[in-house]
Amino acid sequence: MINIVLFGPPGSGKGTQAQNLIKKFNLKQISTGDLFRYNIKNGTELGQLAKSYIDKGELVPDQVTTEMLKDEVKKPTETNGFIFDGYPRTANQAEALETIVKEILNDDISICLSLVVDDEILVERLLKRGETSGRTDDSNEDIIRARIKEYYAKTAEVAELYKKQGKYVEVNGVGAVDEISEKLFAEVEKIK
Repeated sequence: MINIVLFGPPGSGKGTQAQNLIKKFNLKQISTGDLFRYNIKNGTELGQLAKSYIDKGELVPDQVTTEMLKDEVKKPTETNGFIFDGYPRTANQAEALETIVKEILNDDISICLSLVVDDEILVERLLKRGETSGRTDDSNEDIIRARIKEYYAKTAEVAELYKKQGKYVEVNGVGAVDEISEKLFAEVEKIK
């Protein structure tokens, strides 16, 4: 199996590249945002619990997110592995993910791919996306810069953890989409 943790700040092209990795290697993407939406929409016990925190403007505790992730990994799949997107964001979540992958899939995290893009390019990309996406958080430069800063602050400790394990690889996220995809594919091929 191939189990990828995909990192990239807002605007780095992570969504596009995740789709290309999925097609190339027959992977299943698990996005925490999708998990929240699915569980809340379907009124699951975990969804109701998550919603109770979100409605109060609080962060959903790691334990709730981890349980949703566990449920998703347990579902039968005909894929060759997973792309974890938006999780882990903390050292505790990284440890929880290692445990889930080991206990449920009898496997390990294969690699952490991190798309690296200069902040000014990220801001430019997000402002451009905001013109067509209708997302208010993509149309205000101050909010965009705060999101980027928060991303780095949150993911720094997780990146360090994967660096220590020799599983962290940075890939330049600037250039033609296909060229970036080829770089990511090459990194995954090395660990297959």
